[in-house]
Amino acid sequence: MIADLPDAEATTRLGAALAPLLAAGDVVLLYGPLGMGKSTLARGLIRALTTPDEDVPSPTFTLVQFYESEPPIAHFDLYRLTRPEEAVEIGLDEALDRGAVLIEWPERLGDDPAAWLGVEPLIITLAAQGDGRRATVSGAGDWEQRLKDLHV
Repeated sequence: MIADLPDAEATTRLGAALAPLLAAGDVVLLYGPLGMGKSTLARGLIRALTTPDEDVPSPTFTLVQFYESEPPIAHFDLYRLTRPEEAVEIGLDEALDRGAVLIEWPERLGDDPAAWLGVEPLIITLAAQGDGRRATVSGAGDWEQRLKDLHV
């Protein structure tokens, strides 16, 4: 699925639209250069699972933020990691066992992030498109069916 996102509000709405599709054990990988809206999309998704006014800081310095929701969600920002093994050290395995996981900068897990995750992830790539952004959303396995119900 491809979605044109003309502004930050559209990016937030995409995150909110994805939230009801998530279940415990799911992983969402957010790709894109700095400033493409990964944190904005994550914030929209997390607020749709928690509350509209939930404080959702970017975990750039904390590396991970945990949220009590249904399913519980962990938001990882791996930008500062230097080795994939560091993701395990900051709790990736526990987060996968506990609920859903949202990862910014998954390329820090190496060429095959799925090898660290053990599941087929939902992949969202954000890129510049005119004055806005374009999101490419894809996933294998049961994600194909779930994405058919996605309306942005």
